[in-house]
Amino acid sequence: MADIPKGRNVTAPTPQNTPASNAPISSHAQAPTIGDIPEEDLDRATASIFASNPALVSLMQNKLSTLVGRSSGYIESLPPVVRRRVTGLKGIQKDHAKLEAEFQEEVLQLEKKYFAKFTPLYEKRAAIVNGETEPTEEEVTAGKSEEDEDAEQEEEKDETTPAEATKGIPEFWLSAMKNQISLAELITDRDEEALRSLTDIRMEYLDRPGFRLIFEFAPNDFFTNKTITKTYFYREESGYGGDFIYDHAEGDTIDWKAGKDLTVRVESKKQRNKNTKQTRVIKKTVPTESFFNFFAPPAAPTDEDDVASDIEERLELDYQLGEDIKEKLIPRAIDWFTGEALAFEEFDDAEDAEFDDEDDEDDEDEEEAESDEEDEEEGGKPRSQQASECKNQ
Repeated sequence: MADIPKGRNVTAPTPQNTPASNAPISSHAQAPTIGDIPEEDLDRATASIFASNPALVSLMQNKLSTLVGRSSGYIESLPPVVRRRVTGLKGIQKDHAKLEAEFQEEVLQLEKKYFAKFTPLYEKRAAIVNGETEPTEEEVTAGKSEEDEDAEQEEEKDETTPAEATKGIPEFWLSAMKNQISLAELITDRDEEALRSLTDIRMEYLDRPGFRLIFEFAPNDFFTNKTITKTYFYREESGYGGDFIYDHAEGDTIDWKAGKDLTVRVESKKQRNKNTKQTRVIKKTVPTESFFNFFAPPAAPTDEDDVASDIEERLELDYQLGEDIKEKLIPRAIDWFTGEALAFEEFDDAEDAEFDDEDDEDDEDEEEAESDEEDEEEGGKPRSQQASECKNQ
């Protein structure tokens, strides 16, 4: 994957808008498609060429960088009076860009205004989740559906455990996160025990463009932090279309208790002394997958980074996760806890499901045709005709 040149502006959606796709950390031109070559073979061949020829990749990047922004010569060939009009349109466009920047800033201020109104609701939710208070009758009535009332009647008949035995809503945030697809992929079995101590997830806006995610924890066996935060920063200048430009993210350091760091695992290796033949066991810690790696975001790539590295992809994923937590998980946590929010998610496989594999259909047609030929040679009716006759009977 290509490196991002130093100093290059990276346009990201405004902090108040969840992007429809991965955060645009960098732009890529799509490779032309060749109908005669299967896509997977073309991708494999292209990747192989680039992987074995880093000098070629570097040469292509340098060549392309010299072409960016170069004119085809058409504008220069226009009469002076026409070029003057073109320049005038650029001036008008600059006025438009100023208004776009003002628009995005006002949208952000409007979102902050309503966020202040949302905050008391989030605080009330946290109090109920953690067993500090109970919902009012009005709130319960407003949240009920016909299905809930029927289920409640059945539960009242079978309930044997006193209501006081259960405090709040156990594992509320862990369950909500596991139903949110992008987050569920990060949570390991080892993480779950620590995430059960989550008491709240909230966010706050910064004085500058950006936002902070705040994870609050009850005392647990893994770390001493009461809160672990991650902050997403945007640049002060606006990008094309008035959008804020995503800059970088920073996470808190987790104070792990001895032997409880979930982001590493211990590997044991035996070593034998060449002279004495004695053996010893060497233990070392190596990084491992964990949700808590989320708080150690990747740094932006530099010119010295390997062109084949996955830093850029991880930056996009990291940004998207922050947006998902801010725009999806926090505002509608109860819907993720119950799983109802999944009905409104768009999945990559949904579009593919509408199409059948043509190769499979062709194979089935060929097999049916071969079977018909064999039946005719044996003096019988083709199977397809036999099936048709059976349907008509």
